[in-house]
Amino acid sequence: MDHDSDILIVGGGLTGPALALAAAQAGLTVTVIDSLPQTVRKDAAFDGRAYALALASVRLLDNIGIWERVADNAQPMLEIKVSDGRAGEGAAPFFLHFDHAEIEEGPMGHMLEDRYLRRAFLEAMQDEGRIAQVTDTVTTQEVTPTGVTLTLASGKTLSGRIVVGSDGRASGTAQRAGIARTGWDYGQTALVAAIEHALPHNGIAHQFFMPPGPLAILPLPGNVSSIVWSETEATAARFAALDDAEFMEVLRPRFGDFLGDISLRGKRFTYPLNLTLANAFVAERLALIGDAAHGVHPIAGQGLNAGLRDVGALAQVLTDATRRGEDFAAADVLARYQQWRRFDTATLAVTTDLTNRLFSNDNPLLRAARDLGMGAMSAMPALRRKFIREAAGLTGDLPELMKG
Repeated sequence: MDHDSDILIVGGGLTGPALALAAAQAGLTVTVIDSLPQTVRKDAAFDGRAYALALASVRLLDNIGIWERVADNAQPMLEIKVSDGRAGEGAAPFFLHFDHAEIEEGPMGHMLEDRYLRRAFLEAMQDEGRIAQVTDTVTTQEVTPTGVTLTLASGKTLSGRIVVGSDGRASGTAQRAGIARTGWDYGQTALVAAIEHALPHNGIAHQFFMPPGPLAILPLPGNVSSIVWSETEATAARFAALDDAEFMEVLRPRFGDFLGDISLRGKRFTYPLNLTLANAFVAERLALIGDAAHGVHPIAGQGLNAGLRDVGALAQVLTDATRRGEDFAAADVLARYQQWRRFDTATLAVTTDLTNRLFSNDNPLLRAARDLGMGAMSAMPALRRKFIREAAGLTGDLPELMKG
């Protein structure tokens, strides 16, 4: 049977296009379906949203031809400082300090604004003849003996050998396949914005744990940093309703003065925080990647990095099966992808969940224990290097696209 494409990808955000490019480079044809018009997805306005891309993720982006398009707008992360404390009181005396100089591979990762990454993906897909892009919404999906057929809101149908859901935490692809989810809300909301400051950040990322939730201060090019500030839902709603001047007044005691005077740049955003894991990453002629498969707390900035690992793993499974003459959408082939990624993402979910619970409280015994623990870890070079390599995404069973 002839298909419109080998692979149908639902969701044109970040992981979907990454998989499309990886698959196209392996000789497969791909159709990417997204409900948002390209003009909206390609909006170049500065909005403060940015990603902490681990070194392994940068390698994947380089291998699929994206990094050369965005490298000039990326900020290397040279150090990470993790501390504990309360708003207005500063950090505790014990903290964790990770320095990229302790590993041989270079910077642990880079910070990159959302607008540059999305634009690069759209332009790269337009330049790739094996990729078609469709602006529409999927209404139904039907599995056939040789493939899958998607019906769109426009009435058009598309057929492929496999459908890949890259359509977010409320994945319609997963729902239509009957894949349930496990998870819970954290009772926290992330406040996201970009902050200009008088002093240079020197490529240092900060994670400041406070009782309501962590504040991440992440370096961008120039004297600008992105913040991801987790607060309780009620407090976050109150802060989000403030005007810009009032918002900065409540941020300053938490941000501190180590970067001099600070001011808001661009818009502010809020995101409810939850944990959500798909109970299966595959079904008949179907696979899930990115947030459609797993959504975790942003406490370690690993959400997109985990999604790009999905991309590398699935692309490798599909292309290896193709080279062996297998049906790459067969159940035993897709089981290899699920086996590869389920344990890693479950471990990440547990780690971020426990870290958030351990640090997002004001229990004096826990405060003392975690501060002493951070101080002890900083004094152990071998353990510290292990965490640096973990932050760089260099541990575990890496897909070939992430090996450099």
